[in-house]
Amino acid sequence: QVQLVESGGGLVQAGGSLRLSCAASESIFSFNAMGWYRQAPGKQRDLVAAITFGRKTNYADSVKDRFTISRDNANNTVYLQMNSLKPEDTAVYYCYADRMLRAWGQGTQVTVSS
Repeated sequence: QVQLVESGGGLVQAGGSLRLSCAASESIFSFNAMGWYRQAPGKQRDLVAAITFGRKTNYADSVKDRFTISRDNANNTVYLQMNSLKPEDTAVYYCYADRMLRAWGQGTQVTVSS
């Protein structure tokens, strides 16, 4: 089972930026898709962004034009660049990777203050 380790979360003021990283323990070439979900307290876990093996991307409407997902195959890492952050972006962000099964990271906290 692949291990996914997220990093880059933290506390930022509204309007600021953060870049999340998801480092995989093995080559990400074999994954059909990777991406990010987020979960705020008391809410369900929702898809934020995804990127396929062919680099096709998909975003939640709430983050379009603010967030960008990318993948670095050489370093087995997926990134989520988050700009123009809003308080409603506050959540735990989870990285995932799809092959035959879905693997999850442990999550990283993002807090946006108003």
